[in-house]
Amino acid sequence: MNNSPIKVLLVDDDEDDYILTRDWFGEFQVAGCELEWVNSYTAATEAIARQEHDVYLVDYRLGQHNGLQLLRVAVANGYASPIILLTGQGDHEIDLEAMKAGAADYLEKSQLTAPLLERSIRYAVERKQTAQKIREQAALLDVATDAIFVRDLDEQILFWNKAAERLYGWKTEEATTKKTRELWQEKNLSQLPEALKMLMNKGCWEGELQQKTKCGKEIIVESRWTLVREFSNKAQSILVVNTDITQKKQLEAQFLRAQRLESIGTLASGIAHDLNNVLAPILMTAQLLESQMHDERSRRLLPILITNAKRGANLVKQVLSFTRGIEGERTLLQLKHLIIEIQQIVKETFPKSIDVFTQISQDFWTTYGDATQLHQVLMNLCVNARDAMPNGGTLKITGENLLVDENYARMHIDAKVGPYVVITVTDTGNGISPEILDRIFEPFFTTKELGKGTGLGLATVLGIIKSHGGFINVYSEEGKGSRFKVYLPAQDATEIIEEHEIDLPQGNGELILVVDDEPAIRDITKTTLESHNYRAITACDGIEAIALFVENRDEISLVLTDMVMPCMDGIITIRTLQKINPDVKIIAVSGLVSSDKANAAYDMGVKAFLCKPYTACELLQTINAVKNNG
Repeated sequence: MNNSPIKVLLVDDDEDDYILTRDWFGEFQVAGCELEWVNSYTAATEAIARQEHDVYLVDYRLGQHNGLQLLRVAVANGYASPIILLTGQGDHEIDLEAMKAGAADYLEKSQLTAPLLERSIRYAVERKQTAQKIREQAALLDVATDAIFVRDLDEQILFWNKAAERLYGWKTEEATTKKTRELWQEKNLSQLPEALKMLMNKGCWEGELQQKTKCGKEIIVESRWTLVREFSNKAQSILVVNTDITQKKQLEAQFLRAQRLESIGTLASGIAHDLNNVLAPILMTAQLLESQMHDERSRRLLPILITNAKRGANLVKQVLSFTRGIEGERTLLQLKHLIIEIQQIVKETFPKSIDVFTQISQDFWTTYGDATQLHQVLMNLCVNARDAMPNGGTLKITGENLLVDENYARMHIDAKVGPYVVITVTDTGNGISPEILDRIFEPFFTTKELGKGTGLGLATVLGIIKSHGGFINVYSEEGKGSRFKVYLPAQDATEIIEEHEIDLPQGNGELILVVDDEPAIRDITKTTLESHNYRAITACDGIEAIALFVENRDEISLVLTDMVMPCMDGIITIRTLQKINPDVKIIAVSGLVSSDKANAAYDMGVKAFLCKPYTACELLQTINAVKNNG
């Protein structure tokens, strides 16, 4: 205990009792206690509210009021200093009520002595200091970014920190009334008994767990368990520290997928090389025999042989395009002419039930590349779009400029800072399921019937785009179409970048609420806004967004919300925000949003749509436009 004097306030309406207590204080063997006195309930209430004392000695009888009432008021207001109740001889019921109400101790006046009073005061102060340390430690746990909680061996939650609230969506008061199986779903239940067995044997366990939160969001956590003795009156409990590694595992999956494609590419390249060596002499020999053999059977069979050898050679070319991008003639290209040419081919050859549209920026930048290969990229994407719309639909090809900044590059693993031309092929077809979407660029992977696809179309597209220094994004929703965005480095746009960087619109300290379930997008958007004179607060889903909006409704000038989120999607979030404040300005954000959702959002008063991933320039310009015109 430190050397600071212990400040004690006596609350007693009898001056003789005060004098007696003062004399006892003089007899304390341990120095350092200071005694003050008030003689009324009202004065005591005011003194306790100031929280200037370490301990309060409160007589039970205080005129019209009593010390028990004063104790309850102090506890209800959260005053931290301990209160010792002084009672008459044999008032055991009052003593019990005092302890239930939160008294640090009770002392009977008839048996009170100086040593007993000293021990009680010092015990109360030590309890206060211990409680303060516990509160400080708990506060530190709440600051931690890892989900930290304690559960007993029956899975009942005993402690739950703030990070656990954020990760799982359950508030502390909810979590501590439930068992772990009620708070989330484990994907691999068979893993848990083995983990518990190791914990009991060794006192600790580590591993990865796949779980589903309150909102149904799937997460992966790195979990560390430690066996704890005697926590919260339990003989044995388990301290659990869970780190959310979902995003890390997604990036690892992207990296492993890229490695897998690279390995497959190396293998395919070697096979293609050998196939070329096999096909070349077959083709040349067949063509030589064609000019020398004149019998009817040979003249009928040799063209079949030649045709199929050529098909094999073209297949090899596709494999080589995927693996390393066949180096053709690279020139400065204006892709506007290529898009128009593709549009004409599609209109002439595709079914009339498919409507074709193009939209190209007037100042569309140039790129450096092989016109034949890029023609093949667009043609492959359009053919896939056609096959996804057997009953007709809409095919749209757009061309636009994009300045990829650090904001955008941090959202996309393949993007680099700099100017790009972007060609987008959008269809209203069947869409692609998430399981298939992960594999569509693998060579020889196809969902088409036997004989209707080699599985090399998109692999070739990816190979060509990568050989041009670009990258590709795919957005799809089953039953609602797909959108392929091809990004190619643009040429001669350095001056434009500098101009845009200088002219980025600045805020005036306005507060913006950013709602997105992706932590990386929330963080970089908040950083970008704060770097350009805005203030920002973030929410991970619609429910948290509503709570923050209610709390800060007079300050928030604009809401930036994702349309696809767990728990509460963008439409419901927007509708709820507008009920709270009909004049709220809202910008919707989405990777691929269906037309019906977009129309519904616009009908509800959404001021603008922003496509992911977005640059700082796009973000700030959109906010500026909504702010000035909304």
